[in-house]
Amino acid sequence: MFITLEGPDGSGKTRQIHPLADFLTEQGYEVFCGREPGDTFIGEQIRQVLMDHQNKGMHPRTETLLFCAARAQLVEEIIRPHLAQGHVVLLDRYADSTLAYQGYGHQNDLGLIRKLLDFATGNLWPDLTILLDIKPEVGLRRRQEGGGEWNRMDAYQLQYHERVRNGYLKMVAAEPQRWRVVNADQSPDVVQSELRDLLLSYLSNLS
Repeated sequence: MFITLEGPDGSGKTRQIHPLADFLTEQGYEVFCGREPGDTFIGEQIRQVLMDHQNKGMHPRTETLLFCAARAQLVEEIIRPHLAQGHVVLLDRYADSTLAYQGYGHQNDLGLIRKLLDFATGNLWPDLTILLDIKPEVGLRRRQEGGGEWNRMDAYQLQYHERVRNGYLKMVAAEPQRWRVVNADQSPDVVQSELRDLLLSYLSNLS
C-alpha cells in the first residue's frame, strides 16, 4: 500500500507523518516512512541543491528535472522493494508535488510534466493521497514563525503559492477516488486524529 501526504508549505506534513507511521506500526502494519526529495544518498544530494538559497537563479525546468531525478532513485531503491514485501509506504510528498509546484505553480505544461512523471516513477502512483489543505498565507506564516527550514522555494511570491494550492484542489476534483482532504488549519492533535481515523477506515475496507 502506497500512501502519500501532500499539501502547501506549512501544512504540517512533516510534523504529522512520523506519529502517523508510529500509529500504523502499533496497529500491526510494516511501515516505511520517508520524504521527498531525499532518503537515498543521491536524493539527499539533490535536495541540498534544490533547497539552497544560493540557487535562486535555478530555472523552473531545471527544478522539475532535479525533483524527478531524486524521485526516480527513490522509487527504484526504496519504494518498490518495500511494496514488494507488502509494506505500507508512507511518504511526505511525491509526484503530485511536482504537478502542484512545478506545473501549476510555475505555470508549465501539465501534460508534458505528467509524461515526465510517468517516466521518472515507472508509472508508479499512490493508492491513496491525503491533501493537508491550508491557505498559503497561513502556512507560510507558520513556516516563518516555527523556526524550521525556510528554503529557496518557500521564498517564492505569495501568488505562486496560491497557484500551488489551487492546483492541489484541481487534482482532488479530477481524481476524487484517490484523494482525501484534511483541514490542516486546526490544532496538530486534531489533524493527527483525523489522519488516523481516515487511514484506519481506508485500510480496514481493504481487508
